[in-house]
Amino acid sequence: MSTPSSRAANWDEEVELLARALPTDLARALHERTDPTELLEIVLDLGREPEARVPGREVLLADRTVSSADLEHVANNVGQFGDDNRAGIERTLHRVSAIRNRSGRITGLTMRVGRAVTGTGEIIRDIVVSGQSILLLGRPGIGKTTMLRECARLLADELRKRVVIVDTSNEIGGDGDIPHPGIGRARRMQVKTPLLQHAVMIEAVENHMPEVIVIDEIGTELEAAAARTIAERGVQLIATAHGQTLENLLVNPTLNDLLGGIQSVTLSDEEARRRGTQKSVLERMAPPTFDVLVEIQDRDRVAIHMPLAEVVDTALRGPLLTPKIRLRTREGRVISNVDAPPPAETPAAPSAAKPLGIFPYGVSRHHVEQSIRDLELPVRVLGNLDGAGAVLTLKNHYRRRPDSLRQAESRGLPIHILKSNSATQVRDALSRIYGVDKRDEATTRALAEAAAAIKAVKTTLRPVEISPQNAYLRRLQHQLVSENELSARSTGKEPQRRLRITPTPEETATI
Repeated sequence: MSTPSSRAANWDEEVELLARALPTDLARALHERTDPTELLEIVLDLGREPEARVPGREVLLADRTVSSADLEHVANNVGQFGDDNRAGIERTLHRVSAIRNRSGRITGLTMRVGRAVTGTGEIIRDIVVSGQSILLLGRPGIGKTTMLRECARLLADELRKRVVIVDTSNEIGGDGDIPHPGIGRARRMQVKTPLLQHAVMIEAVENHMPEVIVIDEIGTELEAAAARTIAERGVQLIATAHGQTLENLLVNPTLNDLLGGIQSVTLSDEEARRRGTQKSVLERMAPPTFDVLVEIQDRDRVAIHMPLAEVVDTALRGPLLTPKIRLRTREGRVISNVDAPPPAETPAAPSAAKPLGIFPYGVSRHHVEQSIRDLELPVRVLGNLDGAGAVLTLKNHYRRRPDSLRQAESRGLPIHILKSNSATQVRDALSRIYGVDKRDEATTRALAEAAAAIKAVKTTLRPVEISPQNAYLRRLQHQLVSENELSARSTGKEPQRRLRITPTPEETATI
């Protein structure tokens, strides 16, 4: 039987650095009770037992509870916490996130293991080396940042390009002044606070003559505008953004500028007849910031939308073009244009004889029931896991891995993670799960037009009327308006009834 010291000798050097930040007894228990190759994170909450998390289970590190001294010990042995309550350990990819009480004192720590995984960028290698700008999308934890890091290393080391990484949370290049070797020769600019990411993006292109800029998590209008500015200067951009699919960006008023922006245009009678469309149509306002959009569906499977300008134009006129699917085999071989069903945790469509049950954990039961009615699904909403065929939950709940979600994983149930507790997110998730997506051409266009109008209202603080829609589509538009904290009311008579979107009273009062 191996001793703790001999097991420690086999530990990965970077995981060992994480262990050294722990109090002595917890570090010893970590060595004795876990396999370093499986370690995912360590959770320390004041007044609770410390635990390490490995795939499918949790390992207690002590019979005692975590004290304030334990938390202080760790905080003093990691890097400085930023405005986002994140710290790191120098020259590693580990992330230490703090939970604070109302007075700012740390009451909990999540120590997540970060690893540089090579080879993940090979699946899109030809696109990366072509010089085209690439936007990566995917659900949380799917590997967007890992692929981003690999792309930076590939361009800097193999193509010898001048690569600058704008590293807001130090997740790409690790903590400390010297970046992690996983980024190769790429240079890294740290960001003092997330609010300044857009400014550092512009500083990078103005001051350091990059050929490529790499950015993680574009999420605000300022960052989207900065990305456009960089692209217009002829610099290759590789970035990730909030969202899982192209459709998410099309209906996102904040980020659809990355796709060129969407506007509602009124055609003349003659032009409308020539096109065979209604008078009010959606059009792209400008060239997309990116040339290619890559949806990461699984760690070894991606969907590629290219050329992006053509894809967006087609989506605004009708159904989306079918993306090209690529798979990476266990041997590392890349197979393109695969006609296989998506690998997402998608159970079979429910049958009328035996409807599946959905267990919403932390998700509005009302939204789930409403979406089931809208989609005409023979599905039951359950209050526990008994009889459930799938689980809906939110990102923050999934990160904490409560008992219900651990039980669901142990039973092999698919867990679908939503970005927010909104009716639109719930409906989209159920559509994907059961393969009965009613987001057809009319739905996509109606929501994209509403998104364009929302952006116009926020910019001008003036009301905007959009095209007439049926009651079902108007309800979806109302939900989108509500989620963007604006007001809307239906006006006119059927079949010309439409939404009039207005700013809130607080906003108009400032004019």
